[in-house]
Amino acid sequence: MKAVCWHGANDVRVETVPDPKILNPRDAIVKITSTAICGSDLHLYDGYIPTMEKGDILGHEFMGEVVELGSAVKNIKIGDRVVIPFTISCGNCFFCNRDLWSLCDNSNPNAWIAEKLMGHSPSGLFGYSHMLGGYAGGQAEYARVPFADVGLFKVPDGLEDDQVLFLTDIFPTGYMAAENCDIEPGDTVAVWGCGPVGQFAIRSAYLLGAEQVIAIDRIPERLKMAEEYGKAKVLNYTEVDVGEALKEMTGGRGPDACIDAVGMEAHGTDFMGLFDQVKQTVRLETDRPTALREAIVACRKGGNVSIPGVYGGFIDKVPMGAAMNKALTMKTGQTHVHKYLKPLLEHIQKGDIDPSFVITHQLPLEQAPQGYEIFKHKQDNCIKVVLKP
Repeated sequence: MKAVCWHGANDVRVETVPDPKILNPRDAIVKITSTAICGSDLHLYDGYIPTMEKGDILGHEFMGEVVELGSAVKNIKIGDRVVIPFTISCGNCFFCNRDLWSLCDNSNPNAWIAEKLMGHSPSGLFGYSHMLGGYAGGQAEYARVPFADVGLFKVPDGLEDDQVLFLTDIFPTGYMAAENCDIEPGDTVAVWGCGPVGQFAIRSAYLLGAEQVIAIDRIPERLKMAEEYGKAKVLNYTEVDVGEALKEMTGGRGPDACIDAVGMEAHGTDFMGLFDQVKQTVRLETDRPTALREAIVACRKGGNVSIPGVYGGFIDKVPMGAAMNKALTMKTGQTHVHKYLKPLLEHIQKGDIDPSFVITHQLPLEQAPQGYEIFKHKQDNCIKVVLKP
């Protein structure tokens, strides 16, 4: 089969690799019909996530048709159209039983690597380094899905791929980010980053009852999408002092909740932003926390800071004094996708949201290297790339 394979920083290639096989009775093989390039994939592309190996198959946002099933999978049948959560979960452990699916104890065969860095291991992830399981991803023609009896979600008839593909990651991720804000009627929510996750965080904040959402970015097409599709008020951080603007827009109090939808490769316009880039380049700091710093300082006293943006290691000069003295609540984590599939599917079916609004580019799988470059450098007004095997 053809698959998108990682060969180093800024080097992905579409190669012919062996077809996946059933390895466990709970496995399934899925023929991929749609797959996407995620902002998290760019962290791999840029070389910032450790334990990648040459030839690793990328991709964790994918869906398709079941073509083979292990003997223990009884709730899905061959021919079913399915979406696949990017978090791999067993469905039976302490954490899965508490709806903490991305913390599954049984899906990361390389848990010992993650434990060295984090103390405990999260779940395995598709296409996202050997530290998180070394699983082949879904930017390919076929994929093996372990724990398929809990990891495959059947798509109802009448829904197109583009409407449901993002249930695999970015729609639940944006929704969980907003849910972590504990939004109450009348709240103002500020969202740093208007990429795909930020766009869904904006829409989700309104679904959960926010009165006002303020979106912060520097890319015109992203700000335009946040304003037109998300009905957000927008701030271009290269043109205004974000902290002062947020105070002015909230009567001096600050947003009730702040969402960092940027993560480890945030850009800054001040000296600290440049300093972060230098430190990250020479590996004195693994992640650039510009957006997180701003969110903590901007948030009102007693407010909530939600962090769906991916962080991979260590960050410097985080204003913990502000977080502690303002009594902020901070919530983060890889998304518990399984928890949100049914309620978010209902929003799609009722017409509350059509997630396909974020798609700007559709390319054949063979053009994945071009897609990565377009997405990384934000060329051609690119916000989201979907690949078609």
